[in-house]
Amino acid sequence: MRLVAEFTTEPFVGEGAAPAHAAETLRVVEESGLDCDFGPLGTSVTGTDDVLLPLLEKVLSTALAHGATRVSLQVERDDR
Repeated sequence: MRLVAEFTTEPFVGEGAAPAHAAETLRVVEESGLDCDFGPLGTSVTGTDDVLLPLLEKVLSTALAHGATRVSLQVERDDR
């Protein structure tokens, strides 16, 4: 099954470089080879459930290990 996940790591930082918790989760997603869209308010990633669900566990642990105080996550089925 194909899924789309969107996640946001906090705390937000104003201008300048992305905080470590955001930059490191982006690195984890990019290393997976899945398509992603990184933005100032969150990241979206699309993939099959067998690849995406284990990746999300890694994203959560990476974000928290690099200073995130909260991670908001939304996952939807993509039936297109």
